[in-house]
Amino acid sequence: MMNPQRATAAGNGASAAPRPLRVAYIVSRFPKVTETFVLFEMQAMERLGVQVEFFPLLRERETVMHPEAARWMQRAHYMPFVSLPILWAQLWFLARSPRRYMGMWLEVLRRTFGSANFFVGALGTVPKSVRFAYEMRRLGIEHVHAHFASHPTVAAFVIRRLTGIPYSFTAHGADLHVDRHMLREKMREAAFSVPISEYNRRLMLAACDEDLADRTHIVHCGVDVGVFLPRAADRAPAPRFQMLCVARFETAKGHRYLIEACRILAAGGWDFDCHLIGDGPRRQDIAAQVATADLGARLHLHGARTRAEVVQWMAKADVVVLPSTPMPSGRREGIPVVLMEAMASELPVVSTATSGIPELVEDGVSGLLVAPEDPIALAAALERLMASPDLRQAFGRAGRARVARDFDLYRNAAELAALFTSRGTKPTPADANALGVPV
Repeated sequence: MMNPQRATAAGNGASAAPRPLRVAYIVSRFPKVTETFVLFEMQAMERLGVQVEFFPLLRERETVMHPEAARWMQRAHYMPFVSLPILWAQLWFLARSPRRYMGMWLEVLRRTFGSANFFVGALGTVPKSVRFAYEMRRLGIEHVHAHFASHPTVAAFVIRRLTGIPYSFTAHGADLHVDRHMLREKMREAAFSVPISEYNRRLMLAACDEDLADRTHIVHCGVDVGVFLPRAADRAPAPRFQMLCVARFETAKGHRYLIEACRILAAGGWDFDCHLIGDGPRRQDIAAQVATADLGARLHLHGARTRAEVVQWMAKADVVVLPSTPMPSGRREGIPVVLMEAMASELPVVSTATSGIPELVEDGVSGLLVAPEDPIALAAALERLMASPDLRQAFGRAGRARVARDFDLYRNAAELAALFTSRGTKPTPADANALGVPV
């Protein structure tokens, strides 16, 4: 695997000390308590010796924040939608290459036309992205990586068109599944694209061009197997079976089917607690459903929690359940990181056979997968695990081995860093020289 630190030539031709690769990360919003994969991937990159500059499109206002996010907020290049520096950047690029600047605007608006989300989003994102381009040129950024195939990748596209700095992007879930306007152009312009699953890779190539296959590389999100550890063997058993669901309260997470499954289990005489960690637009609806089903003594809503707190909750759990469901809009999961965290913690998981989930959870080996929107099957899977401590233990061991092999945070970050170095760190000379960007 290639080292992300690169040697520079000394004046006499001898090798000097390696210098760090300079990479800019672009995300939609930061900090987001549900997007640990971005936060901890950036930290892993720095541990690998990559110099990371951070450009969120928006500052998110959340009541719960991972402590590790604080220093990234301090160093993030936050910008308003309109400011004098943003206006100056437009004039700077327009004066030096009017055809390039106007051509970029025309291409973005033409390719996003027909999508209210992308077209209106471009009107707000592009001016800010032009300022990003100005700053990245000044900082000597060698590669741009965007998380999500939506607005962050539009920003990376703009930067590439203006400066020649190559980019890549990671495609996760709803950013890819719901609206694919401009996807072909984003993939063609990118040095490489990173689907997080084979499911996403197939979808991207089918929607665009098979000739991009050699520039489409699966790199899974990962978790720190040194943080998510098997619980202590001598842990005193809880008086009741403990279920845990860690997910944002939105329809695609399938909470309603979990609550109905719990009602079925309670009616069957099973004794359990089910803990729901998370927040979101459907929290009140879920609380109302719990009350209607008379499950208030068994289902507990705890709100959003930090990673450290989730680790503690998993140490108390017997199973982690996530009944994800595809939405009519096309919205669906990528590969949920919480399932990786649970498996790394040597917990059995119950989820649904949708999107990329079967690429993580092997049904009958590391967990149980049921059809989406089927609370009866979900209840049966949970009942099977409640009845068999040996099966839970076997699934847990297999799950941790699977995550350690293919979903390890640092191993996968190193794979992505190697792609930055090998596939995307040299601007095209014609593009770069037009604006005086070093090649």
